[in-house]
This record gives sequence, structure tokens and C-alpha cells, in this order.
Amino acid sequence: MTEPRSVFGPQADAEVPAFWRALGLPGIIDVHVHFMPPRLMNAVWEYFAEAGPLVGHEWPIRYKQSEEERIAHLRGMGVRAFTSLAYPHRPGMAESLNEWTAGFAARVPEALQTGTFYAEPDAARYVRRALEGGVRVWKAHLQVGGYDPRALELDLVWGMLAEAGTPVIVHAGSGPVANGHTGPGPFGEVLARHPRLTAVIAHLGAPEYEGFLAMAERHERVHLDTTMAFTDFLGGLGTFPEALLPRLRDLGLAGRVLLGSDFPNIPYEYAHQLEALARLEMGDDWLREVCWNAAAGLFGLC
Repeated sequence: MTEPRSVFGPQADAEVPAFWRALGLPGIIDVHVHFMPPRLMNAVWEYFAEAGPLVGHEWPIRYKQSEEERIAHLRGMGVRAFTSLAYPHRPGMAESLNEWTAGFAARVPEALQTGTFYAEPDAARYVRRALEGGVRVWKAHLQVGGYDPRALELDLVWGMLAEAGTPVIVHAGSGPVANGHTGPGPFGEVLARHPRLTAVIAHLGAPEYEGFLAMAERHERVHLDTTMAFTDFLGGLGTFPEALLPRLRDLGLAGRVLLGSDFPNIPYEYAHQLEALARLEMGDDWLREVCWNAAAGLFGLC
């Protein structure tokens, strides 16, 4: 399965530009980056520091910096496009988050305008408004939100997103801590009802890797992102089974695996995610697809 490689992963963030240049890329695209209103971001960092119930592990934040410093760091590494994934943990939050992320995208050229939603009665109204306002990618966090993706309030939302073709990054896996609505089953039922939905399964669906890999193989519009996969810090996400690597390689070469990092909420240098992918020895063509081509095609950045 492994192929000879000419490009090796960066050992430090300062080496990231040399990594993508060696692949002949104009930079990298990261579909799993978090920017949030400052109060919410600080609350998230505090939750991680306390190893809250939905984290369950010691999880120091590497890039606990100002918003300006985080943007500058991504730019310095050559991250040419990235998301601003914000997500609600209770009703009544999503619309204001969408307003904030719209403003963020307006002032940060590299940011893909990001939206979110919650299972609540007015979800379809504000999702339609955000679509009309230019949202290019959505975030649904079933693990933190604790809502059922099959909820009646969301059926119209999924339908709108399927019709629009706007990708939605879904944390549907049970890692790091499961709830009753995670795993391939619940979101699989959403896809059965809305098979044209364009979805990106976060963290390769950890720890239910095989179930979500099979989901991507069955549905041509389902993708996977690499967030935290294969790194030395598992954080309750489990180890990707070696037997599944050939299938992951095939999906990657088909443009269905996208680079994700979880920046800034990671306990290691950003470069480690790239190094972890490079050491799989899937080949340089696979790295090109994952680090640039797949996301460039999905978001029309070619």
C-alpha cells in the first residue's frame, strides 16, 4: 500500500511552507479551524483546561493566543483558506454565531464564511438567511450540541443544505466522549433521507472509523477530514485501524479526504498533523489531494 515518497513531513511550524512547496502546491487549505467570539473561545479553552465531561482527557491548548496572532500564524505557514468553525451548545446561540462568523469572513480574506445551527424551531429560518448571506461551509457538532440530527426541526435544514450543495462539517463520531446521537447510525439516517447532502465527517469519524469510511464509500458527496488523526495525541479518539488504510488511500486519491487540524485547540504544533499524514507513506499525490486539491475543488478555490 505504501509508496515511495519524495516529500517528508515538517517537524516544526516554520517548516510548513517548505512542505507544501516541495509538493508543488500554492499552500494548504484547512477545513477544520476554530475562530469564535472571544468570550466563547475563552470559555472553550477553560473547558479544555478543566478536562470537562465532553473532553475527558488532559488537553492543553497550544495556540492560546489573540485572534490577530492566530490569523498571522496561519498566514505565515501558508494556510491559504480556512474555516471559522463555531458551534452552539444550547438553543438560541446559533444565529448570533452566524452573524459573528460573517463579520470575521468579511475582515479576513482567507476565511471561508462559516455557519452553524442547532435543533430548534427557528433553525430553518436563520439557516436560510445565512445561506442568502453567503455562508460557504457549515458546522454541526452532534457531540457537544447533544442533539439528534434526525430531529424534525432539522429536516428542512438538511434539505436546504442538500439543495444548495453547501458542505457541512459534521462531528458525528463518538470521540472523545459519546452521547446518544453520535456514531454512524443517526447521521446515516439523515443521509438516507437526504442522499445529495454534501458532508465532511470530522476526525475521520473517530472512533467509529470503519462505519464512517463505509459511509463515504456509499455516498458520493460524503467526505472525511483528517483532524487529529494519526497524531501522537489520541485524546480519546482511538487509533485508526491499519487494515483500513488502503481504503483511506483510495478515498483520498478520489478527492474525498480533506486536511483538518482543529487549530488552535490542539496540544501540539500544527506541523505535527502534516507530519503524521506524511509518515503514512500514501504517496505525494495523496498528500496533494488531501492538503489542497480536494478542498480547492469542493469550495471552488481552483
